[in-house]
Amino acid sequence: MAIKWSGQETRQKPLARVGHWVRPSTRDSRKRIPGAAKIRARELPVFTRMVAAMLDSGIPLVQTLAALEEQTSSKPFRSVIAGLRLKIEAGSDFSAGLSEYPDVFDELYVSMMRAGEAGGLLSEIAGRVARYLEASVRLRRKVKSAMMYPTVVMVLALGIATAMIIWLIPVFSDIYQDFGSKLPGPTRMLIALSGFLRKYFLFVAAGLVAAGAMFARWKKTPTGRYHWDAFVLRFPLIGELAKKICIGRFASTFAQLIHSGVPILESLDIVSVAVGNRVIGRRLQEARLTVESGELLSDELQRHPIFPRMLVYMLSAGEKTGKMDEMLQKVADFYEDEVETALNGLTSTIEPLLMVFLGIVVGGIVLGMFMPIFKMTEILNP
Repeated sequence: MAIKWSGQETRQKPLARVGHWVRPSTRDSRKRIPGAAKIRARELPVFTRMVAAMLDSGIPLVQTLAALEEQTSSKPFRSVIAGLRLKIEAGSDFSAGLSEYPDVFDELYVSMMRAGEAGGLLSEIAGRVARYLEASVRLRRKVKSAMMYPTVVMVLALGIATAMIIWLIPVFSDIYQDFGSKLPGPTRMLIALSGFLRKYFLFVAAGLVAAGAMFARWKKTPTGRYHWDAFVLRFPLIGELAKKICIGRFASTFAQLIHSGVPILESLDIVSVAVGNRVIGRRLQEARLTVESGELLSDELQRHPIFPRMLVYMLSAGEKTGKMDEMLQKVADFYEDEVETALNGLTSTIEPLLMVFLGIVVGGIVLGMFMPIFKMTEILNP
């Protein structure tokens, strides 16, 4: 029999409208932690793994936090652990203490730890969270590594091209002025561009910086982020990879939450933010509304082509058998392999495109500079 998820399953937090989609409202009491992003990427997986191991060994939580506080090299994170220890010594729950530091411990982390406390399985849940964080860090490193090479090549190519236009072309321009004949069109265009950049370089640089700052500010707005995420999903080569990453993240995160006992509606609230794409997040929030009314999640997701058929079929099978977390984890494992394959393929595809780009930019400039020399006879004997 198919499982119908009831909207009375849990009392949900109020929702706040954000641009084109809905997300859980943020907590009011936020303690800003310097270097929080670095802590989440480097310190948090190790911290979570150690908490799981020490709790599994029977060490009380307060002693576990005291030991980790001494071992942590990051001063900001050490103060966070100290604050957690003091909270627990004062009688607070571990999850309540974690919620005081949302810059470090997000909704996913807090909710899973809360579910672990409620079920008496804190060490097991902490181990699952640690594995999830470690997998997320590995994926992030793979993506950065794959994108580092083309980014460096493009920056170097543009830098070399700019340097040639500003400093090298004027030398050739002075030589060609003595020819007394009309230069080829590409050469004249490069000389004009060189003169423009030499004269207005500061204004051009300031304009580019201002445009970049305005774009970054626009992208941080709800509307800007939504449209940017939609553009990324449609972008050739990158779009398909981004979609696979988001779908894999959705399946993995949702599986962890469901397995940990987090209610379905709260899980959808969390995963719609954790998926990392506003377009997909909006679809998940729309699905949440139908689930709240008693419909199946798979029935709603199959209406949106952005969700692959395999995900919908596996999710439907999980709902019917009561093993949704297992089915979603299989989907997550599949997309982890797909992302790795796509990253390797993307690197292989981008390399020849970069060669073409270098040939057009740098080779075009060199060709334009030397065209008068190639036609020396025509220029000297008009």
